[in-house]
Formats: sequence, C-alpha cells, structure tokens
Amino acid sequence: MIFEKIHNKGQAKIFNNRRLEFFTKTHPLVIWGMYLPVIILMLYYAITIIQLSNIQAISIFTGGLIFWTLFEYLIHRFAFHFIPKGKTTMKIVYVIHGNHHEYPRDKQRLFMPPLPSIIISSNIFLLMYFAGLLLNMTGYLPAFFPGFIFGYLLYGTMHYAIHSWSPPFKWMKSLWRNHHLHHYKDEHRGFGVSTTLWDRIFGTMYVTDKGKLKKGKLRKMRF
Repeated sequence: MIFEKIHNKGQAKIFNNRRLEFFTKTHPLVIWGMYLPVIILMLYYAITIIQLSNIQAISIFTGGLIFWTLFEYLIHRFAFHFIPKGKTTMKIVYVIHGNHHEYPRDKQRLFMPPLPSIIISSNIFLLMYFAGLLLNMTGYLPAFFPGFIFGYLLYGTMHYAIHSWSPPFKWMKSLWRNHHLHHYKDEHRGFGVSTTLWDRIFGTMYVTDKGKLKKGKLRKMRF
C-alpha cells in the first residue's frame, strides 16, 4: 500500500452509493457511547453475579487491556498491511486500511464504523468464550473482555489524537513519532499506536538519532 501521494486533506470515496458511504464514517463519541455501557455492565456482572473480588476484577481487566495492545500490533501488522495480489483482495485491504494511508487526516475514518465494529467485537467475544470453555476459564471473561474493549477505545482515541493534534505531554512524543513515521516514511515499521512496546519486542521500532526529534519536527512530518 505505497501511494505516490499522501493526501492530508479530503477523504477517500469508498462506495458510489451515498448510504453505504455514510456507514464507513463515524465519530469517536459514537463508539465510546456504544461500548462504555457494555464495559460497565459486564464488570458489574463479574463482581455481583460471578462474585469476583475487586482485586481479581481489576487484575483480569488489566490483563485484557494488555492483551489488546498485542492484538492491536498483530492485526495492524499482518492483517491491515497484508500485501494483496488480486484486485478483489486489493480492494478489501484498501477499504479496511489502505484509504487511511492515502488520507491519514480524515477524522471521520480514524475509528472503525459502528456496524463492522460490532460484528468484529462479537466474533472476538465468541472466540474468547470458546477458548474459555476449553480452558475452563469462562468466569473470567466478563472482566477480561471489558479490559480488551477498553484497550480498543484507548487505542482509537490515541489514534484520533495523533492525527489531529500535537502531543500534549513530552512522554507521548515517541507515540506520535512512531505513528507519523509509519505513515510518512516506512509503513512496514511502527505498527503500535497505543504503545511502542511490541514494536520494540518484535524489532519494528524506528531508529532515529537518540530517539529524539527537533522541536516542531512532528508537526512538519504530517505535511
């Protein structure tokens, strides 16, 4: 998915049908509004019905969140950046992620739209449920899955912020740098968005002069 020109303004036209095109866009608050009640209700169920202790619930929730960061890295590296060979596969990859690389500042497509998001998260929940059955650990799922989804919400929000604003804190500069280099220098590195941990572990982290950027460099990198 190497484009001759990266467009910092405008957005891709994915479907000719205006109704279908509408369903390819969303706002972060819509996704938070969808999933936050699910997170709260599942945690309530885990503590009151399954009777996990607060420490257990928090520990399992944190485990789900950490698992999300690994899932985020793997899905970004091997699914979103899958190298297509046929025209149909190329179109699917473009719809899923390629359009974002061509129009990285399109704020309406920085979060996955509601419908595909619900379908994918439901299937992930089912996979986790069946894995829990095999391991006799289904009782942990109502705390683990909310952590996983909360990780997704943090990732999506971070992704939105990286493409919209400058880093608000110095410790966030590495995240901004990693993702901007991914878009504007080499898309085969820097797959982590919410953390650079897995890029460091799997050797896909960018190496720059002492890991530092001069003042204003991050902002210039976007144009």
